[in-house]
Amino acid sequence: MKRIRSAAAVPAVAALLLAGFTPALANENPLNSTGIPARYTNQVLDWHRCSVEELGTAPPPGSEHMECATHLTPRDWNKLSDTRDLTIAISRLPATGQAADSLLINPGGPGAEGRIYPARLRYQDRLLASQEVIGFDPRGTGRSTSISCGGALDGPEQFDPRNRDAKNLETILDATDKAAQLCMERAGDLGPLMNTGQTVRDIDLLRVLLKRQKINWLGYSAGAWMGAHYATAFPSRVKRVLLDSPVEFTTSWERAFAWQPLGFERRWRQDFLPWMAKYDKVYGFGSTAEAARQTFETVRAALGVRPVKYNGFTVNPNILDSIAAEGIYGKRQFHGTATTLVDIRKLTQQSTSEKEKAEAALRVKAAVETKDVETRLMPGQGSLPGAPDSYPTNFWTVRCNEGPWPGDRASVVRQSQDHLDKQQTLVGGKWMVQPCIFWRKPPLTLPKVDGRGLPPTLIVQSVHDPATAIEGTRRAHAAFAGSRMITVTDEGDHGLYAANPAVGNPDLDKVINQYLIDGVVPPNMTVPGSPLPPPPGS
Repeated sequence: MKRIRSAAAVPAVAALLLAGFTPALANENPLNSTGIPARYTNQVLDWHRCSVEELGTAPPPGSEHMECATHLTPRDWNKLSDTRDLTIAISRLPATGQAADSLLINPGGPGAEGRIYPARLRYQDRLLASQEVIGFDPRGTGRSTSISCGGALDGPEQFDPRNRDAKNLETILDATDKAAQLCMERAGDLGPLMNTGQTVRDIDLLRVLLKRQKINWLGYSAGAWMGAHYATAFPSRVKRVLLDSPVEFTTSWERAFAWQPLGFERRWRQDFLPWMAKYDKVYGFGSTAEAARQTFETVRAALGVRPVKYNGFTVNPNILDSIAAEGIYGKRQFHGTATTLVDIRKLTQQSTSEKEKAEAALRVKAAVETKDVETRLMPGQGSLPGAPDSYPTNFWTVRCNEGPWPGDRASVVRQSQDHLDKQQTLVGGKWMVQPCIFWRKPPLTLPKVDGRGLPPTLIVQSVHDPATAIEGTRRAHAAFAGSRMITVTDEGDHGLYAANPAVGNPDLDKVINQYLIDGVVPPNMTVPGSPLPPPPGS
């Protein structure tokens, strides 16, 4: 058992509080205290065993009993006379005992599908004894009423943002502009309604349908943004709020995501590449982190001269960067990512036989296009089979609808160059792709999110998180009144609570469960991370 080190100056026991503890009132508020029309609140949730079609995959072992349902929600909460209702797809992992509470879970994005996400908590026996876990595909995505850019967002991916030739940069900007216009056009009048303000009203309707005076919230990544905004809009309706690996939810989307080049580069250079070099006998990619990085750069340069194309599948320098970045969110991905990089290298080498190239290409294609269910249960790894475009469409639409996102063509070039000058090369060049500077609609004004008047909120973050750098999380913690933060040291996984037991952190889960179940609020503290696993056969 690893020792948990408290960062507080006072003894931990003296610092414990009870979250959401209030004396029972003789007359509690009515479930529907905001005038939601009866045609919505009178709906009965038709819970039934989830099908593969509804989840996009078979639920993992231990969650086969997950249940699904749908309900209607207003298209526009500010125009209830519009009867073109939207459908919201929801799910639940039932409690094993009497469900005293409902824990709503969201994987972030924004715009990621969350219907399968309750399965992530299938090993949390103590929590499931008294709480049901509720997942949902937010409006605009997955099996809920969805929008699509029709693949337009793939356009900028075809160009290398690290190629700083002026003509290439203009081409990327033109492709981004075109993608933004197509997204707005194809989403029609539903596009502007993809925003946090509408979604938090959907969530409160779901609370009413679940017949809960208050809900517990677990938001990973940008799900923390959603949870913080829900709590701000409905402070009397939250009991406990856990924000895991959060985006900087107290600022703008543009500022929150500006941390990513730093976060991904740190995870890449300080965690993944040293790990891959440690097992050079397995991968043969370089015996030091720098040697492995140089091999990657050699492969990248070769793809710049001749991209790999196989059976309609292409790997160019920019796609290579995406494969690497998306493959370091969690340590359980490391072996698969390293193996894919080795295969891509084979595809660029003249010494590789045609038979070997064909086999390697099939493996790369499968690795990129097919994600196992455990990977789908990691934040940032969405895209529901059968609706692959709804997540990236919402990822941009939500952020572009909510301002501010300042900038123009010249500033985007400068910003991306600044990241590259700082040697933030893995995703720094991708800062060229900012559809929001081309969005033709005025951004919505966001409410101030500062935590005032809320029960104590718990934040948990790893020091090397790639997607939501800890610098932004620390700023959010400082700006969110009453919050407590657990810093997980020697760790870089994005999404920490209730991880797969093979890479999980029981000590961290214990502290979080004491909060979610018992209402025990820890002091600001540190918890050691879990070690990087060796590759199979090493």
